[in-house]
Amino acid sequence: MLRKHLPTMFGGMAATFCLALPFAAAAQAKDPQAEQIAKRNATEQSLQEVAVVDRKVMVKMRDGKRMAADIYRPKGAGKVPTIFSRTPYNFNYWDVKLGAPRDMTRALDAVKHGYAYVEMNERGHFFSEGNYDILGAPVTDGVDAVRWISSQPWSSGKVGTTGCSSTAEWQMAVVAQNEPSLATFNVQGFGAGVGRVGPYYEQGNWYRGGAVQMLFIAWIYDYGIQNQVRPNFPANTTQAELVNASRYFDLATQMPPVDWDKAFWHLPVKDMIKALDGPPGIFDTRMPVATGGNMIARAPNDPAWYKGGLWHDNMKIAKPGLWFMSWFDVSVSPNLAAYNEVRRTAPKEVADEQYAVIAPVLHCAYTRASEHTMVGDLDMGDARYDYNALVFGWFDRFLKGEDSEVVKKQPKVMYYLMGKNEWKKSATWPPAGATTREFYFASGGKANTMYGDGKLVAQPEADDHPDRFVYDPANPVMTYGGGGCCQGNAVKFGSFDQRKEEARNDVLVYDSEAFAQGTEVSGPITVTLNVSSSAKDTDFTFKVIDVYPDGQAFNITENIQRMRYRNGYDKPLAWMKAGEVYPVTFQPIDTSYYFKPGHKLRIAVSSSNFPRFDRNLNTGGNNFDEAAGVIANNAVHHSSAYPSKIVLTVVPEQAGAH
Repeated sequence: MLRKHLPTMFGGMAATFCLALPFAAAAQAKDPQAEQIAKRNATEQSLQEVAVVDRKVMVKMRDGKRMAADIYRPKGAGKVPTIFSRTPYNFNYWDVKLGAPRDMTRALDAVKHGYAYVEMNERGHFFSEGNYDILGAPVTDGVDAVRWISSQPWSSGKVGTTGCSSTAEWQMAVVAQNEPSLATFNVQGFGAGVGRVGPYYEQGNWYRGGAVQMLFIAWIYDYGIQNQVRPNFPANTTQAELVNASRYFDLATQMPPVDWDKAFWHLPVKDMIKALDGPPGIFDTRMPVATGGNMIARAPNDPAWYKGGLWHDNMKIAKPGLWFMSWFDVSVSPNLAAYNEVRRTAPKEVADEQYAVIAPVLHCAYTRASEHTMVGDLDMGDARYDYNALVFGWFDRFLKGEDSEVVKKQPKVMYYLMGKNEWKKSATWPPAGATTREFYFASGGKANTMYGDGKLVAQPEADDHPDRFVYDPANPVMTYGGGGCCQGNAVKFGSFDQRKEEARNDVLVYDSEAFAQGTEVSGPITVTLNVSSSAKDTDFTFKVIDVYPDGQAFNITENIQRMRYRNGYDKPLAWMKAGEVYPVTFQPIDTSYYFKPGHKLRIAVSSSNFPRFDRNLNTGGNNFDEAAGVIANNAVHHSSAYPSKIVLTVVPEQAGAH
């Protein structure tokens, strides 16, 4: 996953030397893009001056399929370590639409720092051969690529991986193969590479709490991921011919544009891409790939998820790792769980070489942070961080064996405390000294809307006054903000004032008293509800919200749970009976947020968050192949017998200090 134009440290698009440099000056006077073209040409020329450039090298995998790679290495440097970026996205060295090189800054920076820089396309994308599966076939292809790089006469034998999103997500499963020449890894925004870890069965961000995260449907379509029918060059095409052809063909799929604000409503979900006249493929069709395709028909613990390239918590990692995450990404909690799992299970010397940075930005937007970093409508302050210095310092340490002052000064966990808007250091996640604080749900039975009587209290009330609401799949609560990615015009991610959504009668709202003192919440948030429904199966959702003294209500994080999976994803499905009350504990969801004095904690509960997540049609059927739903009469119960509650991880001031 996920976005094609991600701002990774080393995942930039490739480029080539402009053969028309003498003519560039004449064109600039008339071309509004002349400044960009001139800058690209200058960068490419600088690269040509310092690097040996070897493009469209076809690297053979163990099954005979060839993957396309571009290689840049310092001139006259002898054997050098390699920074390796493997991606499903387009790094064609020539920007065919602009008629100029692509931005080669990252390759140039790597070469100037004394590294070879290798970009390779995953199987089935652009110039690489074969058919794409989810995350390609990264365990075998990734290992084969690392072995090939380390065996080259210019290689020092050490390789480090880097990249964000889909350029990161293949890494962990490959690192777990313990290939000797793969010395270290840098994963950024890597949620779709995590399958099962601890209580999380997201299977590469496909699920959250058993509900389908619909971003993948748009991603698969928009980026032509199901590209089984695509242009291919003959096997005997020479490297020189491929390099030349790349000035005319970058092989990027140009899918017809889609209004996802409308397209996500299509039922059944399994036919959503088909309804757009999109191609068949891994989403909804059985395919001759390792996992078998037909992803939408799988359950969260389907054996197919364990046959592909996802990393699971039974796959041990024993390499130094630099982990970048963000609070408004698709799945920060499974990412943090993976980080902690490696620290827990790796040999001590390797466990001590795992470092995390957690930023207050959207998916892969690390380097977009500014003096006033806006995440939606919320100003996160100056969230800038020198990622490039840290990454190069990291590779200097683990690829060159040099002392790195940057790494020496880096804490094991550097996290951004939103609300207070400052970077904080910790040796662990959650921070040392953290404690828990419980708030119990209470009301007189009328918590509907922000104008209701819902409240959060220190102890459960004696009597149950259930809060009831109607969940109609045809009229779901719409997604407004939160963490996510890649859903076109259908969703605005980030933090926004939620009061419009909280005016709906199918949203229950519970407020705490105003905080008398500033309170840092850094760590997992766990919600347990006692619920009932007229339906055999339904969903429950919640949002964690900061209510300002003037009434503004900004979302911090959110979660969802499909009731059929409430007993566990590896357990038999658990259906509901009308009139019975069931406890359900949501998977922990992490954040770091400072509630200022006078602010309130708000929890908004409902049964939908669409189209961030698919709608539960309430029938108890497969859901993905159904075209109609039924209305569910849902309720949240709260009393000493039914103690619905939220548990926060609270960090005392001194424990999280610099």
